Amino acid sequence: MKFTKMHGLGNDYIYVNAFEEKIDNPNELAREIADRHFGIGGDGLVLIAPSDVADFQMLMYNADGSQGEMCGNASRCVAKYVYDHGMTDKTVVTLETLAGIKILHLSVKEGKVESVRVDMGEPKLACGEVPCLLGDGIVRRAKITALDRTFEITPVNTGNPHGVIFLDEPVETFDIYKYGPVLETHPAFPKKANIEFVNVLARDRLRMRVWERGSGVTLACGTGSCAVLVAANLCGLADRWATIVLDGGELHNHWDEATGHVFMTGPATHVFTGEYGIYR
Repeated sequence: MKFTKMHGLGNDYIYVNAFEEKIDNPNELAREIADRHFGIGGDGLVLIAPSDVADFQMLMYNADGSQGEMCGNASRCVAKYVYDHGMTDKTVVTLETLAGIKILHLSVKEGKVESVRVDMGEPKLACGEVPCLLGDGIVRRAKITALDRTFEITPVNTGNPHGVIFLDEPVETFDIYKYGPVLETHPAFPKKANIEFVNVLARDRLRMRVWERGSGVTLACGTGSCAVLVAANLCGLADRWATIVLDGGELHNHWDEATGHVFMTGPATHVFTGEYGIYR
């Protein structure tokens, strides 16, 4: 099986061209190849597949084998893959995901995609749509208890369910490994959730770390960065344009007031291409 390793700000996945490769059990394959000691290593598996409703389809699987609805960083890498490999000459590409069709605007330099602006669509804000059990309608800073501590969390769905927590203490020293998994699987989130821990540096600059559903701590989360901007704006902490500072770098996000859509702009990076032959 041929594969390509790519990352968006360190959020790394193994990409497989499903136009050419047949994958019978992607859940099992994701667990096997994402292992950083016994496999290729990554945050999961992404299949680039044909679509009846868009230019391409993205199917993504977390490191634990569970399937995710959407991955913002992976969508940018898919855009780079299909353009750089000559599968399209378009600089505006539509991508089918389990969270709907996303529109990708490619910035090309010397024949290669350098960055991608993704139209992430409208965020889902009502608790029933996230889904979460923290109240009715839009909920801001709801109380939630994990182990020995009570946090204030704002639920948002930007393709995946997210819970955004604003901290006074630095996110760099916060014990994300202690509280992240407990909050991910909290009964308040029936489909589990990605959990973002955030410092507000300025109204246009937010620092976040993330515990991703099904993958744990990752260096970046595109849908999470969008959820952070939306939650910060809902809570009166940020404007509609902001730079989101992640462990792996920066994303530039905009929650457009006219359309209600969230736009995310960031890089996509090729790491290496190889062939995986252990999978049976």
